[in-house]
Amino acid sequence: MDLDSSLPLIAALIALLLGLAIGKAWERYKLRDGRWIDRRKARDSQHYVLGLNFLVSNQIDLAIEELSRAARVDADALEIHMILGNVYRERGQVSRAIQVHQALLQRPKLTRLEHSYVLLCLGLDYKRGGFVDRALDAFKEVLRLSPDNQYALLYLEKLHEEQHQWGEAYRIRRQLVDLSGPDTQPRNQAILAFLENALGSDAMKAGDMTAAARHFESAISLDASTTPAYVNLGEVRLLAGDTAGAMAAWNQLIDVAPERAHLALQRLEKLYDREGAPKKFEERCRHFIASRPQDWRGRLSLGMHLAQRGDPHTAFGLLIEALEQNPHGLTVHQAVWTVLLQLDLDRSLVQRYIESARGAVFFLDPHVCLKCHYRSTELLWQCPHCHEWNSFVEERIAAARQASAEM
Repeated sequence: MDLDSSLPLIAALIALLLGLAIGKAWERYKLRDGRWIDRRKARDSQHYVLGLNFLVSNQIDLAIEELSRAARVDADALEIHMILGNVYRERGQVSRAIQVHQALLQRPKLTRLEHSYVLLCLGLDYKRGGFVDRALDAFKEVLRLSPDNQYALLYLEKLHEEQHQWGEAYRIRRQLVDLSGPDTQPRNQAILAFLENALGSDAMKAGDMTAAARHFESAISLDASTTPAYVNLGEVRLLAGDTAGAMAAWNQLIDVAPERAHLALQRLEKLYDREGAPKKFEERCRHFIASRPQDWRGRLSLGMHLAQRGDPHTAFGLLIEALEQNPHGLTVHQAVWTVLLQLDLDRSLVQRYIESARGAVFFLDPHVCLKCHYRSTELLWQCPHCHEWNSFVEERIAAARQASAEM
């Protein structure tokens, strides 16, 4: 190729490089009040970096101080003002956060993307402040500007969940399923299942047992580990006179979620007693206990059942086994006290109980949310603090002798 024929190619290459350089310069600089301003000046300042470091280390007051200084370096630094407003919100200064984000919305020439994210921040401010209607309007406006904004959809869903508007929450979660990738499908299916269960509970309260059963069955088909759906499905079937169907649902729960088996066992006990077949309940409990050596709730259920049926000695043995697995559970101790009274406080049995309970601090079966560590004395299916679904686990403290042996 001679020089003359390569000149057009060289000229095109130079034009391309020149365009890239101009683009980079425009990204960094802009004209304001007749002067060229460095757009990255605030972000490159030590105050911005320090502010982010303080934010990561949860030193909120220092973060606000440094980010405020960074914002003064360049009043047009949109992202810094957005972050500052968000920090005010997390600090509990909701009105200040609203003022910051509302001021950003008044800026001329915001891009569509910038407008939507400032609105998203404002919606979170309103949500934190308890202004539910304003938060709903803000998130809906974000979706008008950016229909595929998954953050806005997620927060909108949570708002509907907080208001127990399960139908709207379910519809929005369906949108999120369509937008998200295959990696998120198991999580989405689990949430849809719990929303189906909530819809079924509402139908059950309204007396529509057919619709309720349909929702509970749909929840189980979406995610077989949706524990409350089995509980509720059994209740609906029992109300409809389908005893065998109720038993099937509750027995399935024991097989699918053995850690929640006590929810089924307490219902099966009443059902077997009503059917005049208490021995079948005992067999079910013993079969379950044999498959779960470290389970304490199955032993508690069977022990209390036997105590009520006049067999306190066998009941006591089971309750002591439960106590060895969970020495701090108040419900176990209460059951032991009841049985000891039936045994006329036999000295040797009382001594055995004292030895098992020595060093225990009683608590009422605490449950803790794995996501935000919210504590509850009862098993909840949705955390009232962070609104996560199925996040509660039972917190167990090892027996003193076990803890000593492990040290």
